[in-house]
Amino acid sequence: MLWSPYVAFGIPNRSLHLVLDSVDSCVALFVAYLLHNRFLRRQRLQDWLLCEALVLLGLAGLLVTYLIEDVVGIRDGRLNVWLPLVVRVMGAIVVLAAAIAGDRIGPRWLRRWTLLAPVLLIAVVAVVLRVAGGTLPVALGEDLTDSSATAPVFAGHPLLLSGQAVGALCFLAASIVVARQAARRNDELLRWLAPACTLAGFARVNYLLYPSLYTDWLYTGDVLRTACYLLLLVGALRELQLYWSAQTQVAVVEDRRRLARELHDGVMQELAYIRVETSMLPDQAASKRQISDAAVRALDEARAAVNALGSLDDEPLGYVLHRAARELAARYDVRLEVDVDDSIAADRDQRHALVRIMREAVVNAVRHGDARLVRVRLDQVDGERRLTIEDDGSGFDVGSGESAGGYGIVSMRDRAKGLPGSMRIESAPGDGSTVTVTW
Repeated sequence: MLWSPYVAFGIPNRSLHLVLDSVDSCVALFVAYLLHNRFLRRQRLQDWLLCEALVLLGLAGLLVTYLIEDVVGIRDGRLNVWLPLVVRVMGAIVVLAAAIAGDRIGPRWLRRWTLLAPVLLIAVVAVVLRVAGGTLPVALGEDLTDSSATAPVFAGHPLLLSGQAVGALCFLAASIVVARQAARRNDELLRWLAPACTLAGFARVNYLLYPSLYTDWLYTGDVLRTACYLLLLVGALRELQLYWSAQTQVAVVEDRRRLARELHDGVMQELAYIRVETSMLPDQAASKRQISDAAVRALDEARAAVNALGSLDDEPLGYVLHRAARELAARYDVRLEVDVDDSIAADRDQRHALVRIMREAVVNAVRHGDARLVRVRLDQVDGERRLTIEDDGSGFDVGSGESAGGYGIVSMRDRAKGLPGSMRIESAPGDGSTVTVTW
C-alpha cells in the first residue's frame, strides 16, 4: 500500500462496492445475534459490547450510507460521509472497550438495550449532523482519479484522517488483547475475532491512505474489511458447531440420568419389596433362600447399572457445576448465577471435590449468612484454574469462624489440598463472603 506505484488499489465500481457492503452487513448482524445469545447465557459484558459494535458497523456499512445517498439523495460529501464515519469510529471504540472488558459480568437489564442502544445512537448522531447542515466541512474536496488509486491521498479533512486513524488503532489494539484472551480462555469465537480485528485495522489504514468513503469506488480496504467479516463468519459457525455438539452431549447425559432415575424409582423399589416379602416367608419354604438370593443379586446389578448411568468419567466440569447449582437453587430457594469456562477440564476425583466444596460453600452462605444470591464462577488466570463462590449474605469474621472449629471449612480446605490446590476465604461481617479455590 505504501511503496508500490504500479498496483492500483482502487477501482471505480459501485455495484461491487454494494455487494461487499451487503455481505459485510449481513455477516455483522448475524454474528451480533449470536453474541446477543451468548450474553443471555453467560452474562459477560464483553459479548454485549461486541454485539453492539457489530450492530453499529453493520448498519453503518449498508443502511446508513445507501439510505442517505440513494433514498434521500444527499451526495455532497458532508452528511453522507461524516455520518457513516462517526458510526464506524464509535463501533471501533466499542470493540476496543469489549476487548478491555474481558470476562466481567454485565447487568441483566442490558438485554433490553441490545438493539435499541445502537439505533438510538445512530439517530442522535444523524440528527446532530443534520442540524449542523451546511456548517459541516466537505470530507474530501477533490475528485478521485486513477492516479489517486496508486498513491496515498492526504487531501482529506483532518477530522476524516483522524477518524480513520482512531479506528485503525482501536482495531489493532483490540486484536492484541483479544488474541491473549483467546489463548487463555480457549474461546473459539475470540480466536477468530483476533485476526478479524487485525484485518479491520489494516482496512482503516488503507482508508487513511486512500480515502474510500465515496461508494462509487472499491478499494483494497473494502476487500480487507470483507475478509474481516468472513473470518467472523467462520468463527460464528465454529461456535455454533461446538454449541450444538455440547448440547448433544448434554442430551445424552440427561437421558442416561433419566434412565438411572427410572431404574432407581421403579425396578430397584420392586426388587427391595421382593426381598423384604421373601424374608417374611416361613423358614420351611423350599424356595425362600433361592428367591432371597436372586433378589439381592438383582438389586446389586440394578445399583451397578444406576451408578454406571448416573456418572460419566468424561462428564464436563462445567456441566457438573451447572447441574449441582440447579439442584441447590431449587432446594434452598436461592438465586444462583453460574459463569463457567467450559474449556477447563478436571478428572473425576477433582470434579467430585469441587462440587462438594461448592455445595458446602452455598449451604453455609444460605444457612449461616441468609444469602439470597450466590455467584459461582469457574475461570483460568495465568495458567491456574480457579473456582469462586461469592454470596451477598451477612458474612462473618474469618479468623473467629475458622477457630470456632467449623468442620465444613476444614473439610473444604482438605478437599482443596487434595486437588492439589489451595482455598482462600474472604469475608467480613455485613459484606458477604467469597471462597476461592485455586489448583
